[in-house]
Amino acid sequence: MPELLPFLKELSSASGLSGYETPAANIIAERWRPLVDQLGTSRLGSLHGLKRGHGPAPRPSLLVATHMDAIGLMVTSQVDGFLHITGIGGVDGRVLPGARVTVHGRRDLPGVVAQPSARLLPPEVGANDAVPLEHLLVDTGLPARTLAGLVRVGDLVSFANPPAELSGGTLAGHSLDNRASVAALTVCLEELQTRPLQWDVAAVATVQEETGLIGAATSAFQLQPALALVVDVTWAKGPGASDWNTLPLDKGPSLLMGPNIHPALYQAVRAVADRLELPYSLEYTSGNSGTDAVAVQATAEGIPTLVLGIPLRYMHTPVELVSLRDIQRAGRLMAEFLSGLAPDFLDQITWDD
Repeated sequence: MPELLPFLKELSSASGLSGYETPAANIIAERWRPLVDQLGTSRLGSLHGLKRGHGPAPRPSLLVATHMDAIGLMVTSQVDGFLHITGIGGVDGRVLPGARVTVHGRRDLPGVVAQPSARLLPPEVGANDAVPLEHLLVDTGLPARTLAGLVRVGDLVSFANPPAELSGGTLAGHSLDNRASVAALTVCLEELQTRPLQWDVAAVATVQEETGLIGAATSAFQLQPALALVVDVTWAKGPGASDWNTLPLDKGPSLLMGPNIHPALYQAVRAVADRLELPYSLEYTSGNSGTDAVAVQATAEGIPTLVLGIPLRYMHTPVELVSLRDIQRAGRLMAEFLSGLAPDFLDQITWDD
């Protein structure tokens, strides 16, 4: 836990917006380099770390995919020294007013998202309505002429509030979707340093999940694994949320079941969690999971896939909240499953298990 916290703080503080992931990728690469046997990137920028197993060749491989991109904003225009913005990924304009941001122009500029007073908004925006994103502004405090020389249309705007350690072993901040899962995969790689491993493991931090699952599709096609685990955040119980569509925080990761998931892989990972007496929640979906698993499962002739979830409150806001223990548990569960994979595991699984 002490080593996990500073890494997650640094990683979640990086911008790395969808399609522009390099700041996050550099931090991950530095941490992964001593943990894997080979490190590289895909043509689109997804980070690929190969941890070689010691089983008989040719060894099967398993892909663990965690997306590293984050939602954010982009400058669309300047008016009188203020910046108009649009969203990158699923940005909810309701949570933006008052947010601290960084404008990535010719140099990084601090700013805040401002909401004009009701009398300055168009008549169709009621005084009690949430103000649409197109009417919000970023204020850097600079005069118009100075700002015009530093910021251009298309420049990125990322959240800038620092992560905050809260009580009960929790961390709040922006971009924990999905940097929390990258941290869990890092815990897994650290655990595998002292464990037997028969299979090759491809640790992948994917790009552009928030804008179309793009990195997962291309990396799965490039690497062609036999199996895949996708790790992403999921909805944690929070204010006003019902128990039937959220999961408890600090009670372990979730195991997802549904048509996006191979049932035999689900049963195998659940059996490991039960053997370890590791707490977990069961999660179900009647359709696709909305994660990188959608792209991975349908790559090439099909890849048996499982989704592991890390409960997160306030998703897609600047104050996402996660339990550090849930991250540790997810990492340990993956390491236990991977180190126990027999070379003939593929011969033992069928779709109707």
